Amino acid sequence: MATDLKESPGSRKRPRGVFDRGVVLATADIAEAPERIFRALTTDEVERWWGSADTYRMTGWTANLRVGGRWSVVVRGVDGSVNPTSGQFLEIDPPRKVMHTRKYEWEHPTLGGQETMVTYTFEPIPTGTRVIVRHEGFVGRRTAGEEHVEGWVRVLGWLEAYMRGPTALDAVR
Repeated sequence: MATDLKESPGSRKRPRGVFDRGVVLATADIAEAPERIFRALTTDEVERWWGSADTYRMTGWTANLRVGGRWSVVVRGVDGSVNPTSGQFLEIDPPRKVMHTRKYEWEHPTLGGQETMVTYTFEPIPTGTRVIVRHEGFVGRRTAGEEHVEGWVRVLGWLEAYMRGPTALDAVR
């Protein structure tokens, strides 16, 4: 389900997302430089912040950060499940953009083995960086798309909290 994009005046913009025409869009304004956020999303640093004790954790991150290079990670569920995920980098423009394929190497309950494409865009703003995630490949898979909206909003919340420090990250987990 898409999240509400409305914000009250003066409130800190929280991560938000929508699903439309087979595409998930999620965004967050993060008080950090694009170079820093780029690094947090493209290195094994993802293991420090991507996940929580009540959802899943990312482990075993590897990446050959070049166009055509492969990346992989293991998603470890709270139930003990081990779900490998991988893809290939299609475009890398540090610190502005990263595009890669993504495929769950297990039978995802609503997406199956469908390969999708994720694009991260990092736009400098006066307060830091606007992170935009565009996740394509959900045509005819509304339930999977809506689940991924919720997932990306949660992930961007973890990233934003991680950039604020350990206490902030603990609070959102």
